[in-house]
Amino acid sequence: MRRFDYVRAGGVDEAIATRGQGTDTVYLAGGTTLLDLMKLDVMRPVRLVDIHKLPLDRIEWLPDGRVRIGAMVTNTELARDEHVSIAYPVLSQALLSGASTQLRNKATTGGNIMQRVRCGYFRDGVSPCNKREPGSGCAAIGGLNRNVHAVLGGSDQCIAAHPSDMCVAMAAIGATVQVQGPNGTREIDFLDFHLLPGSMPWREHALEANELITHVTLDVPLARSRSAYLKLRDRASYQFALASSAAILVLDGNTIRDARVALGGVGTKPWRSKDAEAVLRGKPATVAVFREAAAVAMQGAKSYGQNGFKIALGQQAVVRNLTTLVA
Repeated sequence: MRRFDYVRAGGVDEAIATRGQGTDTVYLAGGTTLLDLMKLDVMRPVRLVDIHKLPLDRIEWLPDGRVRIGAMVTNTELARDEHVSIAYPVLSQALLSGASTQLRNKATTGGNIMQRVRCGYFRDGVSPCNKREPGSGCAAIGGLNRNVHAVLGGSDQCIAAHPSDMCVAMAAIGATVQVQGPNGTREIDFLDFHLLPGSMPWREHALEANELITHVTLDVPLARSRSAYLKLRDRASYQFALASSAAILVLDGNTIRDARVALGGVGTKPWRSKDAEAVLRGKPATVAVFREAAAVAMQGAKSYGQNGFKIALGQQAVVRNLTTLVA
């Protein structure tokens, strides 16, 4: 592990000013991903700005029915919050399906959104990886790509799947990311925050230089909705999703009045399928309709060899989740 300087920020403005002193300075929140990558010599910051004491650790219910989550709220606190678990069960379930209790106690909302991919070629420090070393190639294409590689949203530059469970649930719910930087504050639609790899896979998010996530505000929960998160993986705990589904349904009798569908494990970013939602709206809540929506959700999916089974598995995740919600 390389030597680095450590600074503990006393406030948001101080953190941003300190971060702005050099391009090799990064924010340290829970550290559950950053420190791993530093030990692997994949990330080499010369200065860490510790932000875990910033006053961004509250969950607030706004007058319009939305919920505002501080970036430093831990995954455990968010998942176990009584109001969140009732109004957004899909989010609570997604959080509790991720990592381990110890990691959830440290991992933060902002850090979860910013976590890096788990592609072994990215993390080994020596294989060709455009995300780690632009222009070097992508060893996952044509290589070992069964577990943590995407079939949706990939490019000839990168096919690493986005690892977060929480972000899949937030994509389904709808949210806004509040950020603060040297030029003030702004809001980013959650669906626009994570970027497709395209020709620049090293650009993973829509943050500008030195900006800091301060809050995430969830949309008002759909009235009379039911929601759930289903995660399919090789083992029952401490495993990233092969495919996952976040689903929200509003039923009028047996008719689907509204729906939200998002997928994880299969996309290079949290994958919301508005086309699948359009298929569901106004239709009867039947397995046949769910299968039609699932097929639409996976339209455009591409197999890269070993991960081709995810095309069918992603559809199964959607159908099983929707079927369970109706049952």
